[in-house]
Amino acid sequence: MQTPVLPSHGRIIRIREVIAMTGLSRSSIYAAIKQGTFPAQLKLSTRSSGWLESEIIEWREMRPRGRSGKTN
Repeated sequence: MQTPVLPSHGRIIRIREVIAMTGLSRSSIYAAIKQGTFPAQLKLSTRSSGWLESEIIEWREMRPRGRSGKTN
């Protein structure tokens, strides 16, 4: 099955790819959506949803890094 593409917004990705791209668990993703700190999914059908890849990439780039890069 091929992933649908929206020309103006980029590729739609499913939860497995979101997990792989972010390193977050499924429950952490849905908790962050509820808190408003993670992009919400798009409803594709009654039993299917996906995320805009561009929004996940933007979220990942805006997320603070775990290390400061400083050496002591």
